[in-house]
Amino acid sequence: MRVNAVDIVVPARPRPGARISGTGHYLPERVLTNAELSTMVETTDVWITERTGIRERRLVAPGETTSDMAAEAARRALSRAELEATDIDLIIVATFTPDAPLPATASFVQEKIGARRDCPAFDLVAACAGFCYGLQVADLHVRGGVAKHVLVIGVESMSSVTDFKDRSTCVLFGDGAGAAVVSAADPSDEVERGIVGTHLYSDGSLAPLLQIPAGGTARPTTPTTLADRQHFLKMRGSDVFKVAVKSLVAACKKALEAANLTADDVDWVVPHQANQRILQGVSDRLAIPMDRFYVNLERVGNTSSASIPIAFDEAIRNGTIKKGQLVMFCAFGAGVAWASSLVRV
Repeated sequence: MRVNAVDIVVPARPRPGARISGTGHYLPERVLTNAELSTMVETTDVWITERTGIRERRLVAPGETTSDMAAEAARRALSRAELEATDIDLIIVATFTPDAPLPATASFVQEKIGARRDCPAFDLVAACAGFCYGLQVADLHVRGGVAKHVLVIGVESMSSVTDFKDRSTCVLFGDGAGAAVVSAADPSDEVERGIVGTHLYSDGSLAPLLQIPAGGTARPTTPTTLADRQHFLKMRGSDVFKVAVKSLVAACKKALEAANLTADDVDWVVPHQANQRILQGVSDRLAIPMDRFYVNLERVGNTSSASIPIAFDEAIRNGTIKKGQLVMFCAFGAGVAWASSLVRV
């Protein structure tokens, strides 16, 4: 398997480091339970729970947009960081379910949160790995002195691309948004805090494993593509499972090796909330027990690029993750793209 990889290993601080100064998340009010799904497709609560670990997920309300969710998560992250929207120097939105094909959803977020009119804002598409990809871009901007505060948002309206007639996919996905502010590290901080390293990978030869086949230039929208439901997400589940576990484990080991750390040094793993079986496979192969994985997929399902920042913010706010602890992020998604990050909170 030929892999394109970008590993960022931070040298001995030639410039100020970057840290996560604030987090926030947003989940829509509408709850879709397994019991309700069983009235829509041929499935049961037991079947879904045993195979995925998911019991319920959230769905956007009518008229609620991807940028609405992103903006609310951003406001909460800014509040936690004790910053105003006008303090932000760059906005990155990781999503593949935008408000519209053009312009970028980040442009709508910029306007909704009241960021500066000249603040650069763009979208980034790496599916479930999107937040980690955005985190690396933010880290490099801050370490390079280009920006002091960068807003990174992972957000998806998965219900807009989910085929609720396909039980292999509709049981998995939910809607939501998570955000983090990446800021220049404070040298006076009594605890060494910051983004330790980021590692990004992709393998386009595996793109057919997880994709939305139609709606682009390769397969423009036609009555036939609509009738064949080719505008919904398609997944080869068993193949994704095999590649995901192997790739995530390798990425996590690379992150530890690059930082001269071991699995014992990791206080928490905040993984992409794909499904329970994938997470268990990663746990077994890394020899990091599941009680050191922060998992919330039972309540929110797979929210793609939003899953890591939602879980991370949740764990910080409920006191599970504490200042000074070492946290590992890992994610795998369409592209295929996967990533790992180490962060000292």
